[in-house]
Amino acid sequence: MSPRRHGPEDIGTGERMATLGAAKSDALRHRLRGERGSEAGRDLTTDLREVRSLVADWPAGPKKVAGQMLDQYGAPNEATPTRLLWYRNGPWRRTLLTRDEIVHHFPTAHTDFLTQYVDYRVPVERFSDLARFDGSCLADRTAGEAAARCDSEAMNILTLNLMHDIVRGARSVEEARSVYAENAAAHTMGRSAPYTERLLFTPPEEETGDPDESGIAGAMAHQAAGKAKDMVRGDDDRA
Repeated sequence: MSPRRHGPEDIGTGERMATLGAAKSDALRHRLRGERGSEAGRDLTTDLREVRSLVADWPAGPKKVAGQMLDQYGAPNEATPTRLLWYRNGPWRRTLLTRDEIVHHFPTAHTDFLTQYVDYRVPVERFSDLARFDGSCLADRTAGEAAARCDSEAMNILTLNLMHDIVRGARSVEEARSVYAENAAAHTMGRSAPYTERLLFTPPEEETGDPDESGIAGAMAHQAAGKAKDMVRGDDDRA
């Protein structure tokens, strides 16, 4: 006998409505406070010695970068055996370093494990350009964030500087990929590579999130009518 599979259908209608109600209440609370959301982890602290012990048996790449980040930014706000997380460190909204690695072949074979976020609103029409530029250049429309995921802070800075060039129309995707390769090679060889040294734009201070617009009211009314018919027919067996 196969084990019972659990999924969303196991949650009753009442519980689904309660879940939506709780989330709507949270959204209203953040809206009234003028917040896009919460970052509870910013108030947490970790012990530097314990964190160094946590990463001692990580793979070579993440372990090396963990040492660099701990030396530069100190103990992270959060730490588990597989991830370290800093909030508001340097120019970053968040820095996430993971033991887990993702294989990436641009501009050369390596693994991605360091993700760094900035406040940034990417125009919707530029999302596909960024995807073609670099699959590890990440844009989050709802949160109003952009991020780069690579194997070093310098490469993340490079990615985001070129992302900004693409968004403002200063470079094509093809030009950006070429500039990326040249700067990455120069940085590795210890030569001048300005795009890897610092962010060449200032992340905006104004709100960058895009919570979109509600579009469910009509659908809920339609589904409520259908639900009533189901109950009259005796077809509804979900509490």
